[in-house]
Amino acid sequence: VFCFEPFKECLERPSGSTSKRADMVVSVHPLCQDIPLKILSSIDSNGKTRGPKGRVTPFVTVVTDLGGAHPTWFNPSVDKCFVPSDALHKCARDRKLDESQLTQYGLPIREGFWATTDDSTASAVGKSGGGGLKEKLAESFKFGGNKKENSGSGKKNDEKSALQSKLGIIQNVPTVLVVGGGDGMGGIIKTAQSLGNKLDADADADSDKPSYQMVVVCGSNQKAKADLEAYPWGPGVNVCVNGFVDNMDEWMRASDAIVTKAGPGTIAEASICGLPCLLSAYLPGQEEGNLDFVKDSGFGTYSGNPKVIAETISSWLASPDMLEDMRNNALKAARPSATLDIAKDLADMLFAYKGQQKMSSSRTESTPPQQTASSKTVA
Repeated sequence: VFCFEPFKECLERPSGSTSKRADMVVSVHPLCQDIPLKILSSIDSNGKTRGPKGRVTPFVTVVTDLGGAHPTWFNPSVDKCFVPSDALHKCARDRKLDESQLTQYGLPIREGFWATTDDSTASAVGKSGGGGLKEKLAESFKFGGNKKENSGSGKKNDEKSALQSKLGIIQNVPTVLVVGGGDGMGGIIKTAQSLGNKLDADADADSDKPSYQMVVVCGSNQKAKADLEAYPWGPGVNVCVNGFVDNMDEWMRASDAIVTKAGPGTIAEASICGLPCLLSAYLPGQEEGNLDFVKDSGFGTYSGNPKVIAETISSWLASPDMLEDMRNNALKAARPSATLDIAKDLADMLFAYKGQQKMSSSRTESTPPQQTASSKTVA
């Protein structure tokens, strides 16, 4: 009752510099299916109905959860629903969406993760198919699949070392990235201190340089940043503490493992970078399914206990074969072309809809007016 009119005003608003409202509506929020669909039906039918038969404006849902999702994401009246995983595909089917309404490409992520220099990820890009527009977009954004010279583990190590140098951290040292989200939440202080102490204890006591490295991204949590910068770290671990960063793709590609809360975007981005994930916190319900996604895909686990987190990361770094298996599993789960695949399909849908509108308008204009009884010509 309270949302209908404000939503309607928004959907009727002219788009950009045009005098017309949007030709398509794309929802990326779980609470923006039912009401917008009813409003579009009302607008398209000139107020005659709010039922699904009154709507002609295309409506698409792009689900931005990963391993689990609230039921309100899924409305059988949508034209198309993009889901990122098998688990959410099943959720959509359980909510009565037809198979023809569903497309599964992966989770849309930030542009910095579209490009990759890893051949394993490039292979995943190539398998997603598509032609024409997607290939042009891929070339424009320099997908790793177009960089065949980057093959070989030696090349990958060189690129990681170059990134570490660019970021101002030690090169060729096992590196763990600890992330607390944009707000720096998730017990990042205790987690970082416990992990840093464990890595220092694991370090080679006879070495004159750190054996391990930890990068901490505190986001907007200035207290966490200040506390960690002032902490007396041991000589066996080099610690780099950051606030908010806008180049997370580089920090991930410069690391060997990540400790993070179970946000779907971070997990998808980490998989593209081949990063084993230790999930340290999650939002009950909303992010709980992401724990199973990472575990079942074989590139990580969950613990909210800082001591267990430290012990687990230590065991990963002590086993290069385990770390490589997890890295490969992460790359198998990666969907680096999902954003462009979704964008291409949306463009195809919009062009098809506009084409139908044009044909319908042409037929209407070319059809002669029907003669009424009073206008008939009598021979």
